[in-house]
Amino acid sequence: MTALHWILFAISAILIGLVMLQESKNDVKNTFSGEKSDLFKNQKQRGPELFMARLTLGFALIFGLFAILATVL
Repeated sequence: MTALHWILFAISAILIGLVMLQESKNDVKNTFSGEKSDLFKNQKQRGPELFMARLTLGFALIFGLFAILATVL
């Protein structure tokens, strides 16, 4: 494994941790059971939630970039 693969592995571990730390918007079982659900309702994120969402998006983009670089190189 090259250094690029190790960096990709570290980024993926951080990304998994960030996703696990985020709070769920709604219970998934209510979405598929036919009950009224606000899962797809526009919900504003503020404060730490917004920071975590943006940080996760940033790491997801970095992960995609490094995955492409690891494949090409």
